Amino acid sequence: MKSLLGSHDLLFVTLDTLRYDVAAALLVRGRTPNLAKVLPGGAWERRHTPASFTYAAHHAFFGGFLPTPLTPGPHERPFAARFPGSTTIGADTWVFDAPDVVTGLRAEGYHTVCVGGVGFFAMTSAQGTVLPGLFDEAHWTREFGVTNPACFEAQLARLAEVVPASGPLFTFVNVAALHQPNRHYLPGAGEDSLASHGAALEYVDRHVPTLLRLATSRGRPCRVIVCSDHGTAYGEDGHTGHRFAHEVVWTVPYAEFTLEAGAW
Repeated sequence: MKSLLGSHDLLFVTLDTLRYDVAAALLVRGRTPNLAKVLPGGAWERRHTPASFTYAAHHAFFGGFLPTPLTPGPHERPFAARFPGSTTIGADTWVFDAPDVVTGLRAEGYHTVCVGGVGFFAMTSAQGTVLPGLFDEAHWTREFGVTNPACFEAQLARLAEVVPASGPLFTFVNVAALHQPNRHYLPGAGEDSLASHGAALEYVDRHVPTLLRLATSRGRPCRVIVCSDHGTAYGEDGHTGHRFAHEVVWTVPYAEFTLEAGAW
């Protein structure tokens, strides 16, 4: 990340609530072909999230604490706020003197854009303004939220309107489609399930090319980070939802890669 700063745009996408096991299984079955084209080695990396729900996880992410690899560490982080005693800052880490990466990138000349999805990015309450309030510009409408079956398409349409023509750009997109309720992605389903969760990911995958075309359309290479903020339970050990400690909640898919200008 340190060597890419300034020369590359940055795109950070959180597939809100996406479970690792569902993402990995669909990939193997060929049900997410567009993601398969860009994931390093054609596979998701299995990691652990720093928190069990959206608000806490994104505070950690923007502070420099992305999902952690499962192998024993310490693991060097791509970016980190400067503070004494960190054991995960290495030679390739971009270290910023700011409370969060959004503010740090702004100081480096990046224009920062947030296209929210779930309620913590909705800007309809005081708490819902905290995370999007970090950005130069933040966008949310009800069409971007969990109840709209075409929410990702609506987000992409707005992104196409607001992407500037030039200058370093940091774009953050929180994709709401995976979050409950997701039964509308599975025809005839009366309730949310692992199957409808997977169908939601297939819906997102169909529109990934549009996102990547936007990200690479500005004549600059783009560094991309795609991950889930946490998983969610569908009855495992009696649990439903998230915000508790369970393997299906803590384990998330992660990928990091670079796209050349015009690659999509």
